[in-house]
Amino acid sequence: MPNRPHPHVAIPPGASPSDPSSSSSWSSQLYRSPPQDSRDLWSDYDSARYSPAASSSIPHISLEDSSHPSSRAASYYEHDSGHIAFPEPQLYRSVSQRSSLRPSPTGVHRATRSELTVGTLHHTGESRPPSFISTESSPDLAYRDLSDDISSLTVQEERLHHFQTGQLPDEDSQWHQLVPRSVREILDVKEVQRQSNLFEIIKTERDYVNDMQFVKEVLIEPLLNTSPVPQHRLSGFVSEVFHNLDMIQTIHQRLRDDLFARQRDQHPLIQSIADVILANILDSQQLFRSEYEKYIKHWPLARARHSAEYKRNSKYQYFLQQCYQDPRLLRRDLPSLLSRPVTRLPRLKFQLEDALKHTAPDHPDIDAIPPILDVLNDLIKSTQPGIEVSEGKVHFWELCESLVYQQGEIIDLDLYDEARTLIYSGPLSRRYRSEMGYSWANLHVALLDNYLLLLRPDPRSSGSTKHSVVSRPIPLEYLRLATFSSPPEIRKEKITNGTIFDAFRNIQKPMYPFTIYHASAKMNRRYTLYADSEEIRQEWHALLVDALGVRKVQQEANMWFAPHVVSEGFFKDPRTLYTPGEFTGKAVTAAPFSSGGRNLLAVACTTGVYAAVRGEAGFRKVLNLGNVSSMVPLPNLNKMLVLCDSGLSAYSLDLFGRAGLGISSPQHVEATWEPIAGQDSTVLFFRAGKLGHRTMSKLLYVSKSLLHQVHFHALEVLRAPDGTLSPRRTSTGLLSTLQYRTFGEPLVIPKDVYAITSLNRSIGICTDKGIWIVDPTNPNTTGASPTIIPKFHGAESNTPLNTLKSRCASAKPLGLVRSRDDEILVVYDELGCYVNKHGIPSRSSGYLRWESKATAFAHRGDHILLFSSDFIEVRKLQTGKLVQVIEDEDIRYVYQGLLATENPILVAMKGREEQAFVNDRIIELIETAEITTPKTASIPAVWDEWDM
Repeated sequence: MPNRPHPHVAIPPGASPSDPSSSSSWSSQLYRSPPQDSRDLWSDYDSARYSPAASSSIPHISLEDSSHPSSRAASYYEHDSGHIAFPEPQLYRSVSQRSSLRPSPTGVHRATRSELTVGTLHHTGESRPPSFISTESSPDLAYRDLSDDISSLTVQEERLHHFQTGQLPDEDSQWHQLVPRSVREILDVKEVQRQSNLFEIIKTERDYVNDMQFVKEVLIEPLLNTSPVPQHRLSGFVSEVFHNLDMIQTIHQRLRDDLFARQRDQHPLIQSIADVILANILDSQQLFRSEYEKYIKHWPLARARHSAEYKRNSKYQYFLQQCYQDPRLLRRDLPSLLSRPVTRLPRLKFQLEDALKHTAPDHPDIDAIPPILDVLNDLIKSTQPGIEVSEGKVHFWELCESLVYQQGEIIDLDLYDEARTLIYSGPLSRRYRSEMGYSWANLHVALLDNYLLLLRPDPRSSGSTKHSVVSRPIPLEYLRLATFSSPPEIRKEKITNGTIFDAFRNIQKPMYPFTIYHASAKMNRRYTLYADSEEIRQEWHALLVDALGVRKVQQEANMWFAPHVVSEGFFKDPRTLYTPGEFTGKAVTAAPFSSGGRNLLAVACTTGVYAAVRGEAGFRKVLNLGNVSSMVPLPNLNKMLVLCDSGLSAYSLDLFGRAGLGISSPQHVEATWEPIAGQDSTVLFFRAGKLGHRTMSKLLYVSKSLLHQVHFHALEVLRAPDGTLSPRRTSTGLLSTLQYRTFGEPLVIPKDVYAITSLNRSIGICTDKGIWIVDPTNPNTTGASPTIIPKFHGAESNTPLNTLKSRCASAKPLGLVRSRDDEILVVYDELGCYVNKHGIPSRSSGYLRWESKATAFAHRGDHILLFSSDFIEVRKLQTGKLVQVIEDEDIRYVYQGLLATENPILVAMKGREEQAFVNDRIIELIETAEITTPKTASIPAVWDEWDM
């Protein structure tokens, strides 16, 4: 071991180590108990007075063992309880990780404060001071001066107690103010600084724990007791703002208590606290790391939640103003206190690094502190991505609160979903055509993980910025990218910060265009945006490509309705009118049914009606009918209703199935033909099924006479009673077992009629004048005017209602869906609106706009499906939120099914193309269920072979 400098210490006469009359050398006095007749030089520190011993000329420095319980680990200098050898004089000793904090049962000798204060000499008697003792100490340092300074240790110990309990003023809470002057003077400059560093760590840890306690006592508890935040969201608000602060406080209370114990044990000179900090981190490393990661990642959200509440809640403002008057908070506001855990770890890291700089090269802290810094660095780095995500979410929330929508439109962007993120936002420009030519407008474009928003910044006098939605948000499912490589265009701008003459000059700024568009409105919703540089343009391109890819994967992995192919390859449509060969044509309508215990599917196309077992490709023709537009099976009556050019007819359902299985021929099916309507008029469309609590099937249809009058008919289909009524003979000479009873007189309705929709006990007839609500048991109520919804009474004086009226007037109604017990959604081809049970528009006359123009819709559970030629939109029924988009070509909704029944959703769409024809596919949309992981307890035999 290299030799260290030897300080000059004035030894009083008679204190030579070689003198047998002397009681001890410096080394022996420092490392063993004093003689019985001696007084402790540190008596003031240990509540005992100093008086000179028999060997008055020799200063012996020690502590009485009785005054200090054995609460520290044995020094590594101690090899034997009977004989103590000191291989090298040191200030410090090797301490086990937590031995100084918890009493050791071994009973070995423990180093005294004097050992840690003054140092040792080599056991040979050669003077070797510890490395931190200053070699520049005055050679005239007298024993009386030293004893006078040390006599104040009792006062210093009391001050230490006051420091730890917080009773000492902050301006007096410094290391040099709690340590005798003689101790400071025998230390070199670096050791004085190191001791100050260690003391500062303990002090900041004390303040940190106190602050968290003050937050609890001054803020959290009064907040829960006084409820300045509404009670129904108070607990959630406290949880959001203060999160897991209590867990962090518990962790640091233990660390603070252990640091206090080390400080009391080794004051005035602390050998090390690295082992205390490392032990606390390692003992609860999982908890320490997880709790800090939770808090730090959540901190931006907590700050934003507090800020939002503070802006809108005057009671909360007043409450905080009262709390801030508490002197314990030291005039700090809540955001400052909430940031304490965020800044604590970086500050502790800095303090340890500073202490390491002032540590002697041969001190154990040289090796003990770096592992702590590694742990802190890893934790700080691991929380940075979380902070960035949370800050991004805060910016996203601020953007959401600043949005200003066009009046009347209901847009559910699902902004406050937990998974919602703001991917990127920034300024872009757009060029408009005006009377003066082209003009430029500055936009703020925000790319979310589900929508692209084109916004116009609108600075307000309050300092906040609102963002007006200048165009309807584009769902990423509909967003398409066009060119991103067009040459730059020049934008002329006036010089604003220049001389008077500069105001008459323009600067030419290159702008880099790129084009995006809406897939369902390629020309009407096409946007050319301009970036300030090529780098920004390419950045937008990369971000958009990534966002579209991620969105597609997310949608495919979380489908509400999954497509299942029912048939592909049998139905073919020629590519041109002159393509040679035999083709079935495209599927027009389809109907699933059962016969002989088998599930079959009937499909009608231009060449006839075909049937086959579901899932099999071997379709067989069952009817030689062309232009079939609709089919509905009535299983309980063994009938298949078919609408074609010749009218509405019924056929035997069993023979339909037998023909599809190849057991019967199409002629046998045609032989069961039973006309229902259309002999003297044209049936436009029909619906069948049960309504209300009636058990009999109803047949509803709309017909147009030769005079172009349109009538609505309601029939009830009955089975002929056995023995009371003989089967009637039809116009074809066949016997029928069914009776069709008419409900009232046909109802005259407007010429433009589109569909029939059902409610619980009534039906709606969709016309260009609105939806007529009709009682199917008596459609033509004499003298009563029909009820038409939506009702727009008073629209002239109500701007939102008048806007809704004008939009509905140009739209085509498709039907009604009950969204709640007291609310109905009216579905149009371009929009939807909610009405109450009286037909009056609700929700402030707001309306939903579909992304594509719908030709039909289906209702399943909490969702509504809208069908257009290229897209199927799946939306939440009660909010209109878009949750899924299915894209394909030539989409046709081919099966409406029975009234008031959740029928299978069958869709036909374009399949693969071949040289001469195009295949047609029949798809069933199957509603999915959330995947849940079964608990092991529900499968008891899983671990049987493992004997668990």
